[in-house]
Amino acid sequence: MADVDWTLHIEAEPNAEVLNRILEPLSAYNKMSVGPGNWEKWAVTVRDRENAIVGGSWGEIGYDFLKVELLALGRARNRSLGRRLMTLAEEAAVERGLRGIWLDTWTFQAPNFYRKLGFEECGRISDYPPGHDRIFFVKYLRAADRDRE
Repeated sequence: MADVDWTLHIEAEPNAEVLNRILEPLSAYNKMSVGPGNWEKWAVTVRDRENAIVGGSWGEIGYDFLKVELLALGRARNRSLGRRLMTLAEEAAVERGLRGIWLDTWTFQAPNFYRKLGFEECGRISDYPPGHDRIFFVKYLRAADRDRE
């Protein structure tokens, strides 16, 4: 196999095609190593009386885990909707037979909210952003998975 002259480029504002081209070999490797992740997007929306989306949660499901990528309630905040939203997401995850839920948040956002919902800290990046930490949480939904820790 002949050597290729490789070049590196910083891509400012990369588009979806760039992402997909980078992701293709990684996805193929992961699938070969551990099987398909069966990835799919999911969302829970919070809507007002006019049915306009004012907040909600967004993420993806893969390898039997629900990943919460974001949760934002905007003007619907402080009405117990966050707890209801996470309860609904957890119930849906249990119905699907998922092993758990994971997410991350910053110390200036909602770590205590997630702790109260039974999430456990499983990782932390200190001083990111400066003066704060980024915290990773997991909640196992099946007893066998909890017992493995």
